[in-house]
Amino acid sequence: MFRSGFVSIIGNPNVGKSTLSNAILGEKLSIVTAKAQTTRHRIMGIVNGEDYQIVFSDTPGILKPVYRLQQDMLDCVDGAIGDADIILYVTDTVETPDKNAEYIEKLSRVTCPVIVAVNKIDISDQNKVMELMAFWQKTLPAARVIPISAQERFGLESIMDEIISKLPVCPPWYDRDTFTDRNLRFFAAEIVREKIFLNYGEEIPYCCQVVVETFKEGAERYDISAVIYVMRESQKGIIIGKGGSALKKTGTQARIEMEDFFQKKVFLSLYVKVDPDWRESKKELRKFGYEE
Repeated sequence: MFRSGFVSIIGNPNVGKSTLSNAILGEKLSIVTAKAQTTRHRIMGIVNGEDYQIVFSDTPGILKPVYRLQQDMLDCVDGAIGDADIILYVTDTVETPDKNAEYIEKLSRVTCPVIVAVNKIDISDQNKVMELMAFWQKTLPAARVIPISAQERFGLESIMDEIISKLPVCPPWYDRDTFTDRNLRFFAAEIVREKIFLNYGEEIPYCCQVVVETFKEGAERYDISAVIYVMRESQKGIIIGKGGSALKKTGTQARIEMEDFFQKKVFLSLYVKVDPDWRESKKELRKFGYEE
């Protein structure tokens, strides 16, 4: 009897959704930083077992949108809830449990199974963890509540066992050698964007969008050219840095990670352009892979 289905990973920003997704998949598909709103797209990763296939969707953090890009990110979450066979709601021991209560209310009304993963137990104490588990069991009585540490890979087996037991009886949705729905260009752009999040402070990462303009697959290496779009000339100067030092650092870090991810040599060229309206323009967001 084969089981197959779609598991949507949702939750507030910075609770560890992408860390959990990457840990389960055994591969870094979603970029991870300490800053909120790092994940902007819905990213599918596929786990195949002898008698099951799980299609995980990592999603942006739940937030109250201020500009059009954030609304698109929230639409990703809503779409993932609607498509799910199982919802994996990730919270942690740090955030206020009832944050974005309207989404908790949504979870109480869904017809599919819900699993609540209480993450970051490694930085909490047993009493706090037990209190949170009791809160979530009372708030979502039909859900299975599981304490985990995605960073330490604790509790992942319990998560997987629960998911597999709740999967619908169904043939696989994808070929067994399919690992994700995203192409290499997407991951190249995400790796550059991650380095921007890590290297620049304040509002800079949230004003940047990375687009891979050329991706040439040679026998010996990949030749990749990418543009970093910012919203103001002053941001362009910050991204480039004095004598190009900041952009060079970002490019070097991105190239090294791409070579590890693609398992091939990479020649990376980065450019910076100003596009003041990209976060609000429907046309620009569609060009950048949003508004899907």
